[in-house]
Amino acid sequence: MGKNTVKTADVRTKTDKELETRLAELHKEQFNLRFQKATGQLANTARVTHVRKEIAKIMTVAGERARTAKKK
Repeated sequence: MGKNTVKTADVRTKTDKELETRLAELHKEQFNLRFQKATGQLANTARVTHVRKEIAKIMTVAGERARTAKKK
C-alpha cells in the first residue's frame, strides 16, 4: 500500500458529516484530475486511482451504515 492510502478502519471512525465533506472534496479532486489528464497536464497519474479507491471506501461505509439504520 502506498503512503496516500486510506484504511477502511479510519473511514469507519469518522462521522457521517465528515464522510460527506470528504466525499465532496474527493469528487472535486477527481474532476480536476480528469480535466488535467484530458489536457495533458497530469503529472501523478497514480493519484487518480487513489482518489477513486478512497471514494469507493467511503461509499461502502456509508452504504453499510444506511442498511444498518434501515434494519433498526
